[in-house]
Amino acid sequence: MTTGRDVLRSAVAGQRKSVLAASVLAAGHQAGEALVPVVIGVVLDRAVADSSALTLLSWLAALAVVFLVLSSSYRFGARAAERASERAAHEIRLAVSRRVLHPRGGAENGSLAGELVSVGTSDARRVGMINAVLPFGIAALAGLIVSAVVLLRMSVPLGLLVLLGTPPLLFLAHLIGKPLEKRSELEQERAAHASGVAADLVSGLRVLKGIGAEPAATARYRRTSRNSLQATIRAARAQAWHNGALLALTGIFIAIVALVGGSLAAHGEISVGDLVAAVGLAQFLQTPFTIFAWVNGQLAQGRASASRVAAVLSAPPAVPDGTGALPAPARGHVTFSSVSHGKLRELGLTVPPGELLGVVTADPAAATDLLDCLGRFADPRAGTVHVDTVDLSTVDPDRVRDVVLVAAHDTDLFEGTVEDNVRGGMPAVPDGVLTASAADEVAANLPSGTATTVTERGRSLSGGQRQRVALARALATEAPILVLHDPTTAVDTVTEARIATGVAELRRNRTTIVVTTSPALLAVADRVVLLEDGRVTADGSHAELVRAEAAYRAAVLL
Repeated sequence: MTTGRDVLRSAVAGQRKSVLAASVLAAGHQAGEALVPVVIGVVLDRAVADSSALTLLSWLAALAVVFLVLSSSYRFGARAAERASERAAHEIRLAVSRRVLHPRGGAENGSLAGELVSVGTSDARRVGMINAVLPFGIAALAGLIVSAVVLLRMSVPLGLLVLLGTPPLLFLAHLIGKPLEKRSELEQERAAHASGVAADLVSGLRVLKGIGAEPAATARYRRTSRNSLQATIRAARAQAWHNGALLALTGIFIAIVALVGGSLAAHGEISVGDLVAAVGLAQFLQTPFTIFAWVNGQLAQGRASASRVAAVLSAPPAVPDGTGALPAPARGHVTFSSVSHGKLRELGLTVPPGELLGVVTADPAAATDLLDCLGRFADPRAGTVHVDTVDLSTVDPDRVRDVVLVAAHDTDLFEGTVEDNVRGGMPAVPDGVLTASAADEVAANLPSGTATTVTERGRSLSGGQRQRVALARALATEAPILVLHDPTTAVDTVTEARIATGVAELRRNRTTIVVTTSPALLAVADRVVLLEDGRVTADGSHAELVRAEAAYRAAVLL
């Protein structure tokens, strides 16, 4: 079980060299800043008081060296810290992506796509920022230690005041950061949910317009957006209160240090140069404490985001691992034995090798559940699904998909050429694939044919063109068992008839299951089954079922 602390520890440990280098360099910067008022005090005590030009020039040269060291240290330290931050955030994005895309699934359960994107971007960035702020927190501590040592050499009370006063101040800063951490987590959660709802609504915009549900969708997003805004405002208020409270505490502490130093100088216990150095150090102390306030706020936000990242990484898989193996080559014999899953109720169905089977159901949820079982995106609650006598629940999901390819209805295309999308990493497009899917017509109408570039998710193509390219990609895999879900809903009837004939010809002697209500596809199927209430209620050819089954006619012809 991955925890938020594990995520933070891994983010820092994975970039420990850069974090260590940044910490050393940043500590050098803060130590140099602390030494500036000390050197100025020495100049006053030794050079000015003694009226020695040579001594003055020597100490001014030393001051210049201090400035050179501290400026160079800051430049290279900040660069190393930023590098560690970006690399850690990138590693987290990769880890989240691997978990979301894992064949066993599960990370997406209960989350909208936009929420997972938010975790992989915004939350990953906030966790990565820990590596950017940690070196400066260490540097601020180094600055405090240098200041305390210098003050101890000047006056024991001044040094002890800094040494003994700093730990309680840091503890108070930690307590003040707790409300910010809680509100930051809620802020990220609400923002991610709003992003998910927005992505969901945009992807289904056409459907919403078609059914006249735009007002309801707008109202839903408005509520979600307002909740996110309120959470953001509360987090901003917590941030402001956190920063203000720490500023007040550090201001009081610095004033006390300055007053004690002034009192000691007035009583002659320290020199004028020491007084200047003490006042300068008291003013310098504002910088480390400001850094502590910033680091504490970033840590609070980073811990909240790390918890969200951990929740995704430790999400239980949708299906367990498996050690079974499917035969190679697979014959393509599929058997559902009393399968109950979602809308499926004790489904019994046998698909012989090489058959083109049409599956008709008026319930979209039943179709989705059937596809989930075939692709092993989920294991049935009861019953088994066998491929060539092997129970799919015993086979690793990645190995299942080497044999069983489920081409979902809402498959997306990727940025690249049409040919790249069809090949899907294969050396070449198999013969007949473009013709069978009618994607050759798509290519013929594009400026550069199959070399035409497709934009992200295929948005540069029409719905029918995207669907045909996606079908061509599925056919190109030459999977022993191919499952198609409504592959022709966005094409005209003439093209649909051509695709039906092409698919039947190309997939001859290979098992193909088409879940659809398209008469053209069902007409070329070797056999058609009708699912009602999660069970097979009719079995036969398309023509036979049209004549004999009223429910079939209602689903297919109306």
